[in-house]
Amino acid sequence: MNKEDCFYVGTIVRNYSFKGDLLVKTDSDNIENYINLKSIFVDLDTGLVPFFIQKCQIHKSALLRIKFDQVSSESHAKLLIKKDLFLPLSVLPQLKGKKFYFHEVIGFSLIERKKHIGKVIRIQDQGIQSLFEIEKIDGKLALIPVTDEFILEINRETKSIQVQLPDGLLDLQN
Repeated sequence: MNKEDCFYVGTIVRNYSFKGDLLVKTDSDNIENYINLKSIFVDLDTGLVPFFIQKCQIHKSALLRIKFDQVSSESHAKLLIKKDLFLPLSVLPQLKGKKFYFHEVIGFSLIERKKHIGKVIRIQDQGIQSLFEIEKIDGKLALIPVTDEFILEINRETKSIQVQLPDGLLDLQN
């Protein structure tokens, strides 16, 4: 399995017990979606390796506690700390309307008032506010907040995002 065909689930942050249980910090608002998983890919030095899940439960409402079939000791579990976890893109539920996955809209055109502004080249998600990074038609880059107030429509067929931006937002970035 290639990383390009997967999405990031979270990172193993520490071991939990002497039996090999691990705690995972996820990148999801709905961690309960992961409690019935049968397997997951762990990003090891050799690439993505499938691990079968014996048990998975929510731990203190913000973490997943996972017990892998292949991990039966604290020392083995410690080798997996700070490793990232991935799942195939095919297991993501299809979103509709204005909801979207960040990876899904890379390459989409940004349209305002029937005018092509540019293409989404990445989404910056490190700060408080996620930002569309747009390569404008003049070749310059622009940052636009990813917010429901600005997004009018996501059209997956035409690979476009209709937006209504505050006057002058794009002018500030020239």
